[in-house]
Amino acid sequence: ACQSKNQAMRSKELSVELRDMIVSRKRKSIMVTMMLLIVSVLILIFGLAATTRTQNITVGGYYPGVILGFGSFLGIIGAHLIENKRQMLVASIVFISFGVVAAFCCAIVDGVFAARHIDLRPYYAGRCDFYANSKSSVDYEDVHCQTASRATCNLRVKSNTCYCCDLYNCGNRVELMGGYHEYTEVGSCEDVVHLYHLLWSVTILNIIALFLGIITAAVLGGFKDMVRRTAGHIWVVFIRAHPSIKF
Repeated sequence: ACQSKNQAMRSKELSVELRDMIVSRKRKSIMVTMMLLIVSVLILIFGLAATTRTQNITVGGYYPGVILGFGSFLGIIGAHLIENKRQMLVASIVFISFGVVAAFCCAIVDGVFAARHIDLRPYYAGRCDFYANSKSSVDYEDVHCQTASRATCNLRVKSNTCYCCDLYNCGNRVELMGGYHEYTEVGSCEDVVHLYHLLWSVTILNIIALFLGIITAAVLGGFKDMVRRTAGHIWVVFIRAHPSIKF
């Protein structure tokens, strides 16, 4: 009887320890998953803003925000579930893993594009102009363009376009190393500056999401394995505490 009482007390102590461990790991999992969800929402917002800023430039890595956001959402739900917890956490880890790969790719693409294809020096120097169509019957206009090398030519621009002659290779319309020479469907040339800052913001957020996603996947994986081990330990303790029960 004394041995059975000691086993029951030991079983209770182990149950309390396991419960505290699960609660602590659950709190940590929810915290990092919420952080990843916030970063994913920011990526989605900034990425969509960059993609829709102009018509001829559609870069903007908002895809990782969708994938990581959905994976984070599944992780938060899985952490609160009682049944099917492990399956939901596995699904969350899979989506977060794909999101990490997408964040890595988009960070490279957006960073390289912002660094090599957008040159703000002519915009800051005031050498770029904005064409707003005032004639509804004509959607474009030929403007007189003089480059930095004193070459002159005509550049055909569409309505609501910010163009820069310094970045235009006069005669064959080939992009220079400095970047794009025109940005269509913009409100003003200030939108080009906003696009540049948005692209770098998305790049930085994707880099943050890359490392945070790896950490989140590792934490959720540890929590998933702990839930499985804990279930086995509770079952063993229950059998030892009740040896008279036959199955």
